[in-house]
Amino acid sequence: MLYIRGLMRLASLYSGGKDSTFALYLAEQMGYDVPFLVNIVPEDEASWIFHTPNLSVVPLMAEAMGKELVTAHSTGTEEGDMEGLRSALEGLDVDGVVTGALWSDYQWDRINIVCGDLGLRVVSPMWRKDQDLVMDQMLDAGIEAIIVGCYADGLGQEWLGRSLDREAVDELRSLRERYGISIMGEGGEYESLTVFSPMHGRRLVIDSSDIEWKKGAGTLRVRGASLRRGREARIS
Repeated sequence: MLYIRGLMRLASLYSGGKDSTFALYLAEQMGYDVPFLVNIVPEDEASWIFHTPNLSVVPLMAEAMGKELVTAHSTGTEEGDMEGLRSALEGLDVDGVVTGALWSDYQWDRINIVCGDLGLRVVSPMWRKDQDLVMDQMLDAGIEAIIVGCYADGLGQEWLGRSLDREAVDELRSLRERYGISIMGEGGEYESLTVFSPMHGRRLVIDSSDIEWKKGAGTLRVRGASLRRGREARIS
């Protein structure tokens, strides 16, 4: 089949994190039509394939971007994650799928298996790109995210809720020199939540949240969120 890029319809795998947001942005900049967001909700937070923190706010993000949200559930096992992805995609009128995969061969292989079985093309605009380059391009594009999970040495509780801005990225680079972490969080060092992007008509505002911290790691749990006009965001 001959694809004309401007006419090719895609669904974007979307978790609310910075990577899936930037991948969606890049796909649209490349001329693809991306009317659907696909969110897989694992029962087990230790999902083999998908991001899990704060998935309850993804419907607000879809609303902010004017996208149709397709949600499927998974057990969180490898087989369950793949089956959840398959059930979400098989009924959609799309030619392919956008992913925020960067360096994870495991994630890349599993997504490609499911999409290959369904005859869908996989579009991964960040795949195998230099992490420093991707981070700089993401910030230049206006993707705004906060850190909602810290799971590596050097990332203390004070990082939870922090904006992933240039100052924070400079500090992540310093931590990489000391601890060998990925500044993009590719090794599970941290998780993020997008609050605004060029695609957002309204900003995600966290109205209430709790912090869970134990044994040097923790998560910011969003308990209440809303959409508002303007560029100001806060965490209560």
